[in-house]
Amino acid sequence: MEEQTRQLLDWSQWGRQWIEQLRDRKQLNRELERHLHKFEETFTQLGRMAARLTSDKEKEELPLLIARAEEIQARFHQFLRLAQLHEPDAADAVATPVSYPQQREPVPVARPLAAGRHTLPPLPYDYNALEPYIDAETMRIHHDKLHKKYVDDLNAAELKLAEARANGNFDLVRHWERELAFNGAGHYLHTIFWPSMSPNGGGEPAGDLAEAINRYFGSFAAFRNHFTQAANKVEGPGWAILVWSPRAQHLEILTAEKHQNLSQWDTVPLLALDVWEHAYFLPYQNQRDKYVDAWWNVVNWRYAEERFDKARKLRWQPY
Repeated sequence: MEEQTRQLLDWSQWGRQWIEQLRDRKQLNRELERHLHKFEETFTQLGRMAARLTSDKEKEELPLLIARAEEIQARFHQFLRLAQLHEPDAADAVATPVSYPQQREPVPVARPLAAGRHTLPPLPYDYNALEPYIDAETMRIHHDKLHKKYVDDLNAAELKLAEARANGNFDLVRHWERELAFNGAGHYLHTIFWPSMSPNGGGEPAGDLAEAINRYFGSFAAFRNHFTQAANKVEGPGWAILVWSPRAQHLEILTAEKHQNLSQWDTVPLLALDVWEHAYFLPYQNQRDKYVDAWWNVVNWRYAEERFDKARKLRWQPY
């Protein structure tokens, strides 16, 4: 039952993602957009209903939701054919919820992950491939146990927060947000970390990256020294990270204590709310809740929409 519920959540996100792709690729007239909007609402509604299922309700309601999903999927494909819109390629197509294979298959880059569906990415080389610099046993424990734990705990946090949204009980939101940040940042950074190493690695970069390093740091030697010193002096466990700043248009070296500092890497901020006291103390004193309530009256959604439009064009393989 639990697996079928997750499949429904995947299916719901697939439908919305596919509609988004249609809008990006083709200029749609008002009538086509109206139909797509109705399908989008249905995909969303069924996903929400699946997210709210409890163990008591699953036996009774899940078969009905699956039947409804199959009906909607058939109608959606028929609509695409009648409207002469291209249907999903085989690599993007998702089977009906009841016919998914038991083992999770590779996920196409364009397909979003439902809450609680992160997986451990495979190592791009053998455990012993980095010897003598990093030994096989360290790699095995690091990847198979420690990274896997971040994935499992990230999934648990996402499901708990989805449950809180469904039932309106946010008593533990502070705890689960911390779990989401710590484990999500740990998962994302490790997903970048493994392919950042190679048995054929070492040496110096080339091309545009080499030029950018020389331009900002002065030389590769200066960059390497800075990065080494930053890595050596992170307080406690953490990371040294080379990043690109889209706003400053240059490279930078950052460090992170633990993994996250209550954020997640490999993400693009769309909307930010400053809740340090200096942002609200004069008019609201210690009443942060009133400041937050008031802030919703000044949110610039146009700005967030512009950032979202650019950010969603960046696609990495999800894990």
